[in-house]
Amino acid sequence: MKAIMIVGTTSHAGKSLLTAAICRILSRRGWRVAPFKGQNMALNAYVTANGGEIGYAQAVQAWAAGVVPWIEMNPILLKPQGDMTSQVIIKGKPMARVSAVEYYEQYFELGWRAIEESLQHLSTEFDLLVCEGAGSPAEINIKHRDLTNMRVAKYLNASTLLVVDIDRGGAFAHVVGTLELLEPEERALIRGIVINKFRGQRSLLEPGIKWLEERTGIPVIGVIPYLEELYPAEDSLDLLEQRVQKFQAELNISVIRLPRISNFTDFDPLESEPSVGVKYISPKQELGHPDALIIPGTKTTIPDLISLQKSGMAEAIQHYAAAGGTVLGICGGYQILGQMIADPEGLEGQAGRYQGLGLLPIKTVITGQKVARQRQVNSHFPQMGLPVIGFEIHQGRSRIEIPPTETENYHTLFDDANLGLVDNCLSVWGTYLHGIFDNGPWRRAWLNRLRQQRGLKSLPTGVANYREQREHILDSIAAEVERHLDLTPYLP
Repeated sequence: MKAIMIVGTTSHAGKSLLTAAICRILSRRGWRVAPFKGQNMALNAYVTANGGEIGYAQAVQAWAAGVVPWIEMNPILLKPQGDMTSQVIIKGKPMARVSAVEYYEQYFELGWRAIEESLQHLSTEFDLLVCEGAGSPAEINIKHRDLTNMRVAKYLNASTLLVVDIDRGGAFAHVVGTLELLEPEERALIRGIVINKFRGQRSLLEPGIKWLEERTGIPVIGVIPYLEELYPAEDSLDLLEQRVQKFQAELNISVIRLPRISNFTDFDPLESEPSVGVKYISPKQELGHPDALIIPGTKTTIPDLISLQKSGMAEAIQHYAAAGGTVLGICGGYQILGQMIADPEGLEGQAGRYQGLGLLPIKTVITGQKVARQRQVNSHFPQMGLPVIGFEIHQGRSRIEIPPTETENYHTLFDDANLGLVDNCLSVWGTYLHGIFDNGPWRRAWLNRLRQQRGLKSLPTGVANYREQREHILDSIAAEVERHLDLTPYLP
């Protein structure tokens, strides 16, 4: 089974980006390549064609490789709940909500079998696997139950590259320390070191590279510059590092950084718009006067609703909407905009009924069965007949309950009425559809309504979908990485 493994000295070293770049580089060279990450912990998810959930980063890596995302590319996905538990998803399907101790007691062996089965399946379909580790491979307290890093590398006998983020400082200590903590058979698999996020002059780094190679006996095969392109982040910590609001943007859109925010990759297409500034605000911050406010997806809707209410943000949103502000809720955010959320089984904590923001006439019941599927529909608003593609991931069922006297005050967003609702003033929007802004014409039509309110000229709506922009980003990243990385010795 031919494979290259990418591990990092720390979290956020750049493993996901480098994996995507190598997938694109090798695909261009004629390899049929697939990404793989045995276990991922992330709230940004993607739904495959067969209705299975995987980490969104693995979907991007699959697109970088020029192939369709499969559940086997990420057989274990852990989605943190925010209360020291995680939802366990194995081979695309949710299994249980457990603590870390329960997970390793109940799902370790099952998880490893899923990894083995997935690797065997991928090896029959692809020439080469580009595998990504998680965090660090040298966490000595959990190495014996690490399903993602050197266990996979040893199973595949993969040429393994160790990536370090030099921008954070301490890069040489990180590399040497990581290697010292690996077992001899693990260390023997590390065939190259990659220094990532370098901002300075290469000549000033050369003495350090020479020392590192002499100290470790492992070549430094690449020094990758700091890449400014937006790349889909895996968790909400990246929002603090990657998301920078544009100065002098014509439109300013605020996204509430919910405590359990998920699928904030929904807003990458907005950030690609030159005229749009996207700002993430916590529930404790002042709302201000943005051109639009977005309540994003969340892993646990009710606790995040309660956090909005306790912080005063819920009331601020209601006042903002009453004053004519534009509010959009996606997935959990859509549920929060409704009249009521019921959790009869206590799946998100304590069983009960909770009052929503009351901005849309929907009622939601949290259920044990998750909806996960790709969707293709046509829009009713903001423009009739626009084709829209996306996906659903939610564990609640919402029912629209419009009083007979108010039927003209609300409209369904799509030809599937269950997917979303908008009020008659086109001010309060809600949808279950993730990836809505990926659809270029729909995104521009929605933005043009905001622009009209500001007296700005409308933007052309005949634009490509975001996937074409994403392809350009992936091409740019791959080209830059290829200029600074020598993969030849590590290819079969």
